[in-house]
Amino acid sequence: MDRSAYFLPPPPPAAESQWKVPLPLRSQACVAGDATRLPGKAPDVTAERDPKQPPSSRLSFPYALSLFLSPPPPGSSKSGRSKLQAQRGPRTQARWDFAFSRGGSMLGLPGSRLSPAVILLLLPFLQLLLPASPASHGAFYKPVIVVHGLFDSSYSFRHLLEYINETHPGTAVTVLDLFDGRESLRPLWEQVQGFREAVTPIMAKAPEGVNLICYSQGGLVCRALLSVMDDHNVDTFISLSSPQMGQYGDTDYLKWLFPTSMRSNLYRICYSPWGQEFSICNYWHDPHHDDLYLNASSFLALINGERDHPNATAWRKNFLRVNRLVLIGGPDDGVITPWQSSFFGFYDANETVLEMEEQPVYLRDSFGLKTLLARGAIVRCPMAGITHTTWHSNRTLYETCVEPWLS
Repeated sequence: MDRSAYFLPPPPPAAESQWKVPLPLRSQACVAGDATRLPGKAPDVTAERDPKQPPSSRLSFPYALSLFLSPPPPGSSKSGRSKLQAQRGPRTQARWDFAFSRGGSMLGLPGSRLSPAVILLLLPFLQLLLPASPASHGAFYKPVIVVHGLFDSSYSFRHLLEYINETHPGTAVTVLDLFDGRESLRPLWEQVQGFREAVTPIMAKAPEGVNLICYSQGGLVCRALLSVMDDHNVDTFISLSSPQMGQYGDTDYLKWLFPTSMRSNLYRICYSPWGQEFSICNYWHDPHHDDLYLNASSFLALINGERDHPNATAWRKNFLRVNRLVLIGGPDDGVITPWQSSFFGFYDANETVLEMEEQPVYLRDSFGLKTLLARGAIVRCPMAGITHTTWHSNRTLYETCVEPWLS
């Protein structure tokens, strides 16, 4: 078949090192895959206070106790105190002197000094009494990996990155910068391989597990990753407006790519060997030509378990390693068609939408969907009023459907 008849641009050549480029858009807590605490504003413990205000009202009990239990400074004796004050400054030394001399009465204990026996008794409770350090919070947040969609790049997710840093400070967030722009038209199995090489070292450095946020076409890439990776440690997979059961609609993307074709006859292109060289054709799902779809689809029909292949059992087992699947989409998306595909719903031959529980892949549990639902591991979060290109920048959507699952 002559490609020129459809005014199709030839697919760009694959770059051998395409997925070995740097990962530029990452949280400040993500440095070479290691999580460090985001810089924050610490309390100003040296701020000026009203000299008329008694020191006891400025010194918290936990702070005084921490000073009590610390060894006396080398200059705490009367003979060496002047030298220490010159080094520490008057306010810092005054706080230590106050705690050291008045702490016994603050704790309700007789005398001005705590005996060694009392100090030993209080040591086990010190950690409970002291305020929690902000640096400790980030340790509870799993690293987040973000995978973009068709014609996207890592820059599109700058708002999402800001939201995560605000609500989960210290989280290591990596927005993978692979297959950007027109390169996102490369065959999906090629992209899966590239993203696999990128996520493997991130997972290796996170024994507690990682969370995936995968947008649009990227949601299919991530689902394939969960299928083919025997040792993935994904805790939560968030599928953000992704055509999980395929796409069947006339969109601006489609008209740009195939200007002479409509959805009714696009199967002639997509279900050909060279049509499968375009990512969008890898999940084109024409409900009126189901037999052609099953025979020609080199991607979606395989990860759905709709066509037999030798890896089907292993892929199902791998996919079920995920602890939670969060599905997000909505009726005003304007691109995903039908929009219920984001929730594993799709058209039947009469273009009536069948929900997930009515789909053959669910009823047969061909890749584990029914098993996930049975164990309560599927969360569905539909939201109206959001268009396709704004899912990852909508703050309300983030707080409602994404943030609660970034443990």
